[in-house]
Amino acid sequence: MIVFLLVLGMCIVTMIPRILPVFIVDKVQFPNWVTSWLKGVPYAALGALIFPGILTVEKGNISVGLIGGIVAIILSILRLHIIFVVFGSIGTVLIMKLYFI
Repeated sequence: MIVFLLVLGMCIVTMIPRILPVFIVDKVQFPNWVTSWLKGVPYAALGALIFPGILTVEKGNISVGLIGGIVAIILSILRLHIIFVVFGSIGTVLIMKLYFI
């Protein structure tokens, strides 16, 4: 029973800071510069999550991950669907690991 209450308490404590902004943001009018800055946050977070993986694809050889990342950037600039960007970069890394390393 103690474990259940502990998990329930942690759930409530984690939910409060996630749910409160949903109700507050609708009521507050932000300046234009804040709104444009907030639109960039998901891209920055995604980049921060992906970039370390690019550098650690192949131990001791970061060129494999960098080339895979460059392919992903090029495919996304061409405005391909996200699945083609993902499979293109994975395929590039796979081919490089199989045939060139």
